[in-house]
Amino acid sequence: MSRRATRPATVATGGMVASSHPLASLAGVRVLEDGGNAVDAALAMAAVTWLTLPGQCGIGGDAFAVVREPDGSVWTVNGSGYGPDGGTPDFYRARGLDAIPLDGALAVAVPGAPAALAALHRRGASRSLPELWAPAARIAESGLPCSAKTRTDVQTALHAIRGDAGLASVYAPGDRVPRLGDVLPQPDLARTIRALAEDPASFYTGTLAERCVAALQGGGAPFSGDEWQAGASVDAEAALTGSYAGHVVHQTPLPTPGWMVLHQAALCDDALGTHPVLGAASIDRMARAATVAFEDRLRWCSSDNDGVARVLDPANIAAGRARIDGRAPAEAFAVSAGDTTSFVAVDSEGRAVSFIHSLAFTFGAKLTVPGTGIVLNNRLGRGAYLIDGHPNEVAPRRKPLHTLNAWIVTDSAGELRHVGNTPGGDGQVQWNMQLLSHLLDHGLDPQEAVSAPRFTVFPGSDADVLGEPTALRIEGDVADGVCDELRELGHLVEVLEPLDAEGSAQVISIDDRGVLSGGSDPRQEGVALGVL
Repeated sequence: MSRRATRPATVATGGMVASSHPLASLAGVRVLEDGGNAVDAALAMAAVTWLTLPGQCGIGGDAFAVVREPDGSVWTVNGSGYGPDGGTPDFYRARGLDAIPLDGALAVAVPGAPAALAALHRRGASRSLPELWAPAARIAESGLPCSAKTRTDVQTALHAIRGDAGLASVYAPGDRVPRLGDVLPQPDLARTIRALAEDPASFYTGTLAERCVAALQGGGAPFSGDEWQAGASVDAEAALTGSYAGHVVHQTPLPTPGWMVLHQAALCDDALGTHPVLGAASIDRMARAATVAFEDRLRWCSSDNDGVARVLDPANIAAGRARIDGRAPAEAFAVSAGDTTSFVAVDSEGRAVSFIHSLAFTFGAKLTVPGTGIVLNNRLGRGAYLIDGHPNEVAPRRKPLHTLNAWIVTDSAGELRHVGNTPGGDGQVQWNMQLLSHLLDHGLDPQEAVSAPRFTVFPGSDADVLGEPTALRIEGDVADGVCDELRELGHLVEVLEPLDAEGSAQVISIDDRGVLSGGSDPRQEGVALGVL
């Protein structure tokens, strides 16, 4: 396999950030240069990405983070919400639906991002939110030039954007797709950012919350308002941990699929390091491990049962390894790409943040709250099932299973070694496993790891793609002969163009000298920036 890094890793000693957009990275590194910590940088970057990557994330979405403190302790925040209190299976079936819609009010779950950001700030920040979010508010007010990514996202969702007055006024002015470089001001969003910076809880109670709930009720969604208020309750939680290649992997807990990365790591530990990086044997092993993880997710798991404990039980891990070693044909499940963005930050004290947030699909439910600039997610439609008796069946006060996850790696002594993540729907858990192997089994640097050829078991377990045909999708610049070997091993291989497998991975590593190195995925326009 050619390591094919498109540029060298960024190196620094005083702190570093990496994100999918240069302005987001610039916002984070400015905070670090001004004496802020990695949590401060993450909060500033989160708000800027609402503007730079508006199809991927926003105030009306969800957010998750893993934080490693200088003393070695690790904690997480997990911001996702419930569906409507009246959202029973019978409610949707009475409307002739066999799946929850992906667009409109019925697709929406209570956004968890404002509560997660408030919890992140409360636990770890050193600067005020009005200070950290002032740059984003200024950008929203004056307008940001339309990027190639935003233009593509608008083209993808144009029909639905035209159907929502708030979206159309910003992203389809004059009923057309904005040109590259067209300035897109959002004064309503600027006011909302400033209001939430002063009081994040106002998203869940008071006038703003009432406007959000009224917009959803007006669209036919059975929100009571009580579930909206309950969404404000987010506190720091312990990370979910597992081991891989002599290191500890710290992951986001439920409702995220962080456990699926740990599951795959357990199925692959000690099995990849002796094979060439991204050789047929390694790809075959990781693809089969991903398949087992998705099978177990679909069979057992929800956000509020003991499915994860069953999956990670040593007996189940041993059984999974036996299935893989027996080389049973891989059965894939449906993997959807997602519209999500993520970033990482490390400060001079060794504090690290891996952060990821999303609207679920491009521009979420394609629904705004009038006069606020808030775009609402479609996480309920994407994540919850209408399958009788399934652990992940839609139910009041049950959070749908999520695709987002983030991770930090420490060594056996608790020292920080790597912090990373990637967007990409159900591809995330697979690509994160690939990143862990690149870094820990083969010693690739961060830029090599995020640039390496990528593969995806297609179809996972997203609600909208259950039952899709099976394939192993792989970027075509793997080593010669690898795809043919994989076919001989029983995989139905679909070859993609180089850098065409989606995702936008971000990784920062730290070595024994304390030198930071960072990589940003060439599949998007991001960059890693350091502080000396």
